[in-house]
Amino acid sequence: MPDPMVIFSLFLVLCAAGAIAGIISGLLGVGGGIILVPAFYYAFNGLGFHPDQLMQICVATSTGTIIVTSLRSVTSHFKRGAVSLELILDWGPFVALGSILGVLAAASLRSQQLQLVFGGIGVSLGLYMLLGKRSWRISEALPGRILSAVYGTLIGFFSALMGIGGGSFTVPLLTAYNVPPHRAVGTSPGFGLMIAVPGFITFLLTGWGLPDKPPFTVGYVNLPAVALIMAMSVVTVPIGVALAHRLSPARLRLVFALTVLILAGNMLRKALMG
Repeated sequence: MPDPMVIFSLFLVLCAAGAIAGIISGLLGVGGGIILVPAFYYAFNGLGFHPDQLMQICVATSTGTIIVTSLRSVTSHFKRGAVSLELILDWGPFVALGSILGVLAAASLRSQQLQLVFGGIGVSLGLYMLLGKRSWRISEALPGRILSAVYGTLIGFFSALMGIGGGSFTVPLLTAYNVPPHRAVGTSPGFGLMIAVPGFITFLLTGWGLPDKPPFTVGYVNLPAVALIMAMSVVTVPIGVALAHRLSPARLRLVFALTVLILAGNMLRKALMG
């Protein structure tokens, strides 16, 4: 039985991570998983749980939290008229397919390999957020059906592999196709639902034979952590949505990019040294 003070520390860390993830989800249209996955990893590792696929548990648990975070975020943005239902319906099936494929790929990897994937992609996303310009354009019009299917599948695949809501991929991609930033941010959580629901179910159905998991972990999903993060994010997502529509997110985007670089960079360092 872990020390009560360690459990209490874990509770505080997860509460803080959930609050921050909720604000980021509402503000930038991302699911917050890029912060939650490292938070889960360090929390579970600090408690002394070292299963062979600890990263998979962290990714799966993060995916579970994205359901409520994305639902809360997309409904809040919908009330402000910032959601493209047409885009969600067109890309959604391919995003969901990619999510299932991403979960199956994650389950086939060792924890260190998944750390390497998370760290490498996370650092790339952080650098893009830090150095990228919202004025960059691929085209003035949205892509055709075939390219949309490719984009949707890849977004779902890599998002599920990392336990994130896909906004880190979706928002830059949509703005590069001339979708207004507020509409891209508002639509992104809709894709997050398409990633999280099938991904969460698939993670629940896999990982049953894994020993030494944290308590109350079903499949790859730690249910208490999901519940706690969900409760916190429900409260804080609307704060991020309000900020997104009232303030320029440039400074917070900078802070977020630096945070991602630190967390993902450390994860990449651990994977390379492990």
